[in-house]
Amino acid sequence: MSKANYRDIARLAGVGTATVERVLNGRGGVRPELVEKVIVAARSLEYPRTLPETHRGLLRIEVLMVRPETTFYQRLSQAFERIAATLDPLVVVHRSFTEEMKPEEIARRILSTDLPRAGLIVAVPSSPVIKAAVEKVITQGLPVVHVVTRASDRSGEFVGIDNYAAGRTAALYISRMARRQGPVVAICHPIYQVHRDRIRGFSEYFLEHPGPASFQWLGFGHDEEHISAELLASALKTYPDLAGLYNAGGANSALIDVLRRQAAKRNIFFVGHELTEYTRKALQDGIMDVVLDQAPEAQARRSLDLILRRIGITDIEPDRAPIRFITITKEGL
Repeated sequence: MSKANYRDIARLAGVGTATVERVLNGRGGVRPELVEKVIVAARSLEYPRTLPETHRGLLRIEVLMVRPETTFYQRLSQAFERIAATLDPLVVVHRSFTEEMKPEEIARRILSTDLPRAGLIVAVPSSPVIKAAVEKVITQGLPVVHVVTRASDRSGEFVGIDNYAAGRTAALYISRMARRQGPVVAICHPIYQVHRDRIRGFSEYFLEHPGPASFQWLGFGHDEEHISAELLASALKTYPDLAGLYNAGGANSALIDVLRRQAAKRNIFFVGHELTEYTRKALQDGIMDVVLDQAPEAQARRSLDLILRRIGITDIEPDRAPIRFITITKEGL
């Protein structure tokens, strides 16, 4: 196969050979978006020379997340960091966090034009203002991938588990394996569509499969430890014969602490999400029974693969199926 030349690069990038010459020789005077196209084309054709250092890092992918204090988002952020270290130096992955309960600030960050972006990955809650911001940048040509949860239900690609199926799976375990008859309660964060999907699957499973355990009550813990702990404590008083608990979101540690304090007189089948230090220990001690882990590392990899394909770094078509969640029990640790 003959080596690529200026004409080959120009044809692939959709520019003139003079533009290719200026970019590859660092002469300047070329618009950033055209520079990007030339560099991408040269790399895809394996142009046999070192590209100018002034063009390194031209492809900036921004990852915007929330709740840096949580184990899940820490795992997600670390996964992006590890994967970024393996990419071509042309690609820079910039991770940042914003406050979950400030939708206007999240929207402002999504709309920001302070630095050029080749792609945007968002793991943020949905709200009208955030949805509008996402849809606006997509119409402007920016590739956007939603990871973990969707900020817009109609624009951008989504990477995540099948949350409806996760909810049904939690219900199946409780209905089949609860150690006694009685009511079942669930806790979630209402601002996340994925949590609502989990609860919908959980509820519908119990409606379709009536039995000795029945879904009676839903509490909104907002992934806050003190709120979730208070909700569970209240549920234990209301339902002294509680048979099952499903936590569709975070704050597992607070729920574990409540159950641990009352473990001597409680026999509750507990299903939650995400393998962490707390949930691992709770599984080992018999406080939790099943953990559904949504593999944030796999979600980070898939979302970056989608962006890299959209911007022309790779021709490999990423898998479009939902990320498979992992079911973990004490015996599987």
